[in-house]
Amino acid sequence: MRPMKRQKGFQQRFAIAVLTGMSAVASPALAQQPQPPPVPKSDPPPSGSKDDKGRKESEQQGATVGKSKLERETGTVNDRIFEVIPNYGTVENANALPPLTTSQKFRIATASVFDWGAYPFNGALAGIAQARNDPKEWGQGWGAYERRFGANFADNGTGTYMTVSVFPTLFREDPRYYQLGRGGFRRRAYHAVNRLFVTCTDSGQTHFNYSESVGNAVAAAISNIYHVPADRTASRNATTFAFLIAYDGLANGLKEFWPDIRRKVFRKNTP
Repeated sequence: MRPMKRQKGFQQRFAIAVLTGMSAVASPALAQQPQPPPVPKSDPPPSGSKDDKGRKESEQQGATVGKSKLERETGTVNDRIFEVIPNYGTVENANALPPLTTSQKFRIATASVFDWGAYPFNGALAGIAQARNDPKEWGQGWGAYERRFGANFADNGTGTYMTVSVFPTLFREDPRYYQLGRGGFRRRAYHAVNRLFVTCTDSGQTHFNYSESVGNAVAAAISNIYHVPADRTASRNATTFAFLIAYDGLANGLKEFWPDIRRKVFRKNTP
């Protein structure tokens, strides 16, 4: 049995030596084979390249899909409140924009006054006045309703033109409403009301909102032309002025919190 064990041990040592020699011979040959050059990494295109410009243009186009020409030019969005009430001149997610031209201010006012959503709103106000028989001189009937509708349409239309286009042009103020969009309810509600008294100028500064006060005062004075003689009083003018200010304050509040209502109630993250 011993010779067989010696023979097996000799065979194992011989096989190991052969394999070791073969690996030693093969290693230099493999090392001498040419290796393929590494694939160069593509550097990102420079900021001014065509690819970068195309990407930016596509992003800008995607951000303005569905916007009207007026919205794109002024940086605003007519995100209708409750899908009905016009919401022109509102700015979301922006701190400052280029100043509006006189033409753009008048176009925003015109879009707001003659928007289809303004007609049912003024119709509802006329219906309330009809139910109250106010003023009594106009009586009842369709003719009286038409007069009340015309008076409400003129009140709101004149106030809009005065506060959005005429006096913002004269005082060089920015009539757009910039949503705060962050913070608690009190802070944002204060921001909405504060915009009635403090506004941005075309130069990017802030000062007293002359357009809001002076514009609504002039609108109330103009309303004496088409209201009945009995209503051409200081008391009625003060009431009209207060109504226009209160309406603008309510509109600011709706503009400020509408995105939250839109997301939580209507499940819409974007206008």
